[in-house]
Amino acid sequence: MIYINDNIADIDTDMVRCFLSEQRKTQMLQFKLDIDRKLCAAAYMLLKQGLQQEYGIMENPVFDYAESGKPFIAGYPDIHFNISHCKQAAICAIDVRPIGVDIEEICSCEDDVKRYILNDEELRCVNESADSEVELMKYWTMKESFLKLTGEGLRNDLKTVFPNDAKYTTVVNSERRYIYSICQW
Repeated sequence: MIYINDNIADIDTDMVRCFLSEQRKTQMLQFKLDIDRKLCAAAYMLLKQGLQQEYGIMENPVFDYAESGKPFIAGYPDIHFNISHCKQAAICAIDVRPIGVDIEEICSCEDDVKRYILNDEELRCVNESADSEVELMKYWTMKESFLKLTGEGLRNDLKTVFPNDAKYTTVVNSERRYIYSICQW
């Protein structure tokens, strides 16, 4: 299931603090900017909402981490989740199978950034696209969602990321100017 909050400006971090685990409060308070605190809280609240609706879990989830650094919910190894956020929105994906999700603002990037992310074929597709910003962010979110699925996280050679056996769902919200991709096996 996918949960999205794209009303980040409406979040009152002082009010939601009482709904966060001590672990998440500590993480939220490490951010200096208010927007980052709001996004941190929003992503966690989406996870809580999903766990309540899908599994009836009412307690605050506490994260544990695999050797790769990928988080999982302590005490619930069969519930897979992934969270992400950008300036416009926070997203949480929950499933019984491993899952990765990434959300990004639709924006332009410098050519050197494009060449860092994309292989030659992908770069050609972006440059020939009627909406190159959307096409670029589509590739970016697909690649990052895959790396989050596998637990690898961002790595140096993003050009080689795209296994053929993964399944992707990509959604563009043109009105709010964000795009997200979900990746599963």
